[in-house]
Amino acid sequence: MAKKPLQDIFVIETAGVLAGPAVGMFFAELGARVIKIENKRSGGDVTRSWKLPTEDPTSPVSAYFSSVNWGKEHRFLDLKDAADRAAFDDLVRQADVLISNHLAGDAEKLGLTCERLRGLNRKLIHGHIKGFAADAGRPAYDVVLQAETGYISMTGTDADHLAKLPIALIDELAAHQLKEGLLLALLQRGKDGGGAYVEVSLEEAAISGLINQASNNLMAGAVARPLGTLHPNIAPYGELFTCADGGRVIMAVGSDAQFAALCRVLGNEVLITDPRFATNRDRVQNRAELAVALAPAFTQRERKELLSDLLAASVPSGAVLGIDEVMGSPAAQAMWLESTIDDVPTKRVSGNAFRIERTEN
Repeated sequence: MAKKPLQDIFVIETAGVLAGPAVGMFFAELGARVIKIENKRSGGDVTRSWKLPTEDPTSPVSAYFSSVNWGKEHRFLDLKDAADRAAFDDLVRQADVLISNHLAGDAEKLGLTCERLRGLNRKLIHGHIKGFAADAGRPAYDVVLQAETGYISMTGTDADHLAKLPIALIDELAAHQLKEGLLLALLQRGKDGGGAYVEVSLEEAAISGLINQASNNLMAGAVARPLGTLHPNIAPYGELFTCADGGRVIMAVGSDAQFAALCRVLGNEVLITDPRFATNRDRVQNRAELAVALAPAFTQRERKELLSDLLAASVPSGAVLGIDEVMGSPAAQAMWLESTIDDVPTKRVSGNAFRIERTEN
């Protein structure tokens, strides 16, 4: 069996909920030994109890907990207890990476201050996730961050029907930021042998993720509003249409050539020369009229056949699928990871979607 890239790395994870554990699972998937330290006093990671109504209330794990806890060893310790603290310190002395997400006021109580950890292991790479950039003591949850960093104000269909993203996106963004920082610190340690402290805040990760919406505001003064699935800069991009069989499709037309191809597939070539829709700028300004003009042709076609024709004409489009349909797709099935945690069979999808093909010398 080929050696995994991080097979020689030893990681300790004291973090709970989603962002920190997602980073721990990233390392586990790449071969690292990961020991997850859970609070013995509280019964472990709080997400063990975050269950759907359909889940077994007596099970020691939940589907939510399982989503980011694959390939780890689980140890229950009380870091305020002298004996457990000593056992934890022995692990720290051997570790390459420590992942934490405690509140600032708890660092001293838990023995997780940078100074103390550095004294135990000068080569340790300590990655920490905090909530807010300037208020490390404020508890932070994804929905609050989605609200306070603008995501909720942009999500939904209108100002009276706002929505949160259905995953903890801010946690995921922070996890990716911390992965990158930790890998860079490990790379640097390979050159000079020194440890490092890598810090990420959920707030800054969320702001970083605003990308084009941030630039729209900074450069054009635009304040994004809820557009449902629509895109503020492109049309028809994000428009949803219902086909003859009730299936729904979504469009992602980004150029005049693609728009012309769409109209030809739909048998509605007259729209190509309609001055209301001649350029992307025109289509964005008149997108409501455009959607009305396009919709009837979709209702005359079965979704599968229509999508086949659209893709053959290089028109970016796709089916609107439920999560059950997605999980049954070949791509998703290839990403399933199964394991047993506390004697409970668990499933999740891989957190890593990249492949590395090495060139042999």
